[in-house]
Amino acid sequence: MGESYSVAVKAGIGDARVILPDALQKSIGKVFTAGEFVPSTPSGSLARQAVAPILDASIWADAILIAGDLGRNAETAVLLETLLQKTSLPITITQDAIDYVTSTPITGQQRARTTLALSLSQLQRLAIATKYSEAVTFSMDMIRLTEWLHAFTKTHPSFIITEHNDMMLVAVDGEVSTTKTAENTPIWRVRTAARASVWWLQNPQKPFEALTSAMLADDSL
Repeated sequence: MGESYSVAVKAGIGDARVILPDALQKSIGKVFTAGEFVPSTPSGSLARQAVAPILDASIWADAILIAGDLGRNAETAVLLETLLQKTSLPITITQDAIDYVTSTPITGQQRARTTLALSLSQLQRLAIATKYSEAVTFSMDMIRLTEWLHAFTKTHPSFIITEHNDMMLVAVDGEVSTTKTAENTPIWRVRTAARASVWWLQNPQKPFEALTSAMLADDSL
């Protein structure tokens, strides 16, 4: 949460609103002043009642980043499905939020204007969930994976960002780019998703170029 907000601000997001479950308010409310707190479940996940304030915030926004760390909760699943249905804003999704997408029929898997920043194992599960004809394997070389992403995103509307063999791959509507990762690249998904969300927001008509350019940005952001 804090990392994604910091990266987005440094990437030039401008004004941003960070929606958090109110279970966190006592522990971080005074430290993280950018947070806005909405109803949470007894386990601390986002509750179904958070739908209304989140949708209200989406009216103000130009794009949404769902940065993960959501836990596994049926109410959170309902909330995310409702959000994906009710807003047409560009949405970038990463970490465990991807698992909700791969388990949500049609809504998450077939939504336009959605970027999924996901690991290769999550991409495998996405391929299974969409009943795609060819599996993703860790033994794929870059040429084969690039061909797979080209074919997959020609028939599925989600944009894909993933990493394999020290390369970042971006796939949008059949176009695929590859970018060498820097040495000692840290855990990449949150930082990459936050930066990609900002660059896409700033260039909404050119998602492939925007997302690819985000891969080239200095990871010290």
